[in-house]
Amino acid sequence: MPFEQFRFLVPGVRDVIEILIVAYVLYRVLLFLAGTRALQILFGLIVLGLVYFGALVLKFNMIASLLGYVFTFGVFAAIVVFQPELRHVLSRLGRMRAMQFLNPQGSVGVMEEIVAAVERLSRRGTGAIIAVEGEVSLNDYLESGKEMHAKISADLLTTIFTPYSPLHDGAVMIRGDNIIAAGCVLPLTQFPVEDKSLGTRHRAALGLSEETDAIVIVVSEETSKVSIAIRGLLHRGATPKQLQEVLAGQTWPSLTGEMATDTPTT
Repeated sequence: MPFEQFRFLVPGVRDVIEILIVAYVLYRVLLFLAGTRALQILFGLIVLGLVYFGALVLKFNMIASLLGYVFTFGVFAAIVVFQPELRHVLSRLGRMRAMQFLNPQGSVGVMEEIVAAVERLSRRGTGAIIAVEGEVSLNDYLESGKEMHAKISADLLTTIFTPYSPLHDGAVMIRGDNIIAAGCVLPLTQFPVEDKSLGTRHRAALGLSEETDAIVIVVSEETSKVSIAIRGLLHRGATPKQLQEVLAGQTWPSLTGEMATDTPTT
């Protein structure tokens, strides 16, 4: 009997299901925002919220009042200041496919073909840009190039980017184990880039990675170096092993200290 007053602490089946649903939604939101400036904005709002409640508890009335005004009118200011970030997030949500049954990066054989093609292009000093579709569809960018339905192979990718070929001066789009388009024009990044030596290919790779969750691989025509753009970050000087790890869906820790990261400034 003395424990009956604490029965509310024991969750029922419906409570457990509800908690799991909320936890999964929060996890997907954080995963969606990971590596983007939107996540930094979210953390900043959380810090301000903690400071606000701390001011209320400690009865710092002036600080609480000022933060109250910030929260009241800051929403409108945030919409104006962070308009590019909000546009990119909404754009990604609008193109998110409901379900994806296949690994977005494809099978091991597909990864090996992509890595082999990038190695060949790098050795020859041939510029290239390859976008590997994730959960966000790349259909909006197909119209700017030539649609294809071809199995991925290192020979085909290398041939597409051969200088003076009809489709060499654009991006190749990959979905699963198929090349779905070539010669595509990608959106340039909307943010200033610190490294002024980056060319159009790198800026286009950043632009697509800001608007989608695609893995965008760039081979520099000037330096022959391989770069990888993901979620608005450009990781330069990638090795074949690192590229294969990224395509396999592994995280970035193995790249720490081995790659220079150029982050667009806001």
